[in-house]
Amino acid sequence: MKTVFTGAATAIITPFDNQGNIDFDAFGRLIDWQIAEGIDAIVVGGTTGEGSTLTDAEHKAIIKFAVEQIAGRVPVIAGTGSNHTDYALELTRYSCEVGADAALVVTPYYNKATQKGLIKMYEAIADASSIPLILYNVPSRTGVNIDPATYAALADHPMIQGIKEASGDLSRAAETLHLVGDKLDMYSGNDDQIIPIMSLGGKGVISVLSNPIPKLTSRMCHLFLEGKTAEAAKLQLDMIPLIKALFSEVNPIPAKAAMAAMGYGADYLRSPLTPMEDAHKEVLIARMREAGINV
Repeated sequence: MKTVFTGAATAIITPFDNQGNIDFDAFGRLIDWQIAEGIDAIVVGGTTGEGSTLTDAEHKAIIKFAVEQIAGRVPVIAGTGSNHTDYALELTRYSCEVGADAALVVTPYYNKATQKGLIKMYEAIADASSIPLILYNVPSRTGVNIDPATYAALADHPMIQGIKEASGDLSRAAETLHLVGDKLDMYSGNDDQIIPIMSLGGKGVISVLSNPIPKLTSRMCHLFLEGKTAEAAKLQLDMIPLIKALFSEVNPIPAKAAMAAMGYGADYLRSPLTPMEDAHKEVLIARMREAGINV
């Protein structure tokens, strides 16, 4: 199976209006701007898209809308993970039906799972899917970590294609890539580790940073792929202040504030998330301006 994408994929926000309804006009404009800026793929309904607080109808609606709006210009990756395997299966099947290019499937949160349980869950979802899966490991949010040996056990499934590795542990990432070889593509799930992950053989990033700055996030990846490692590393380091500001509160609170400041929806988040603290927001806006973003 071919690589889903190479470079930077935006884990895109879901814009809301001031009443908390999905702002499809802003969503469409944001998608078009991302593509015009050179983003390589778009992830819909993931962590940054507040997928965990969307209703079933809303979650399906944004996936279908994104597929239709993007119209094949870049790959659409649907966030379909859940702590309820049957629901993850349902969302994945739906994403296949409406034309998504891949599914991003997070480990089960709250109820967690053993490594045996993870293998059973991922194999069940992959068996039901006609599009490739990218496994999403983010133990800081879910309380469960995918072991390198578990990746290796799943690597031969024809519908399991990639890994979004957001554990922050480069040693585990290196061990995983040693075990899976070229059977699975790895993407950084942390914006401050894009170049470190790519230096181990990763294909790019699934990014929060690329919400407000898609062009430079994609450029960073492609500079590295072109062998211009010093330039890529400089961009990675230059982006650290903005990355820190985008994670000064729990994601997607700062990302939502950033995109609202750029005119893409209201600074509205679903409870239990709340808008960014003023002091943090002032720093975020300053860092955006320093990075050349017009706000």
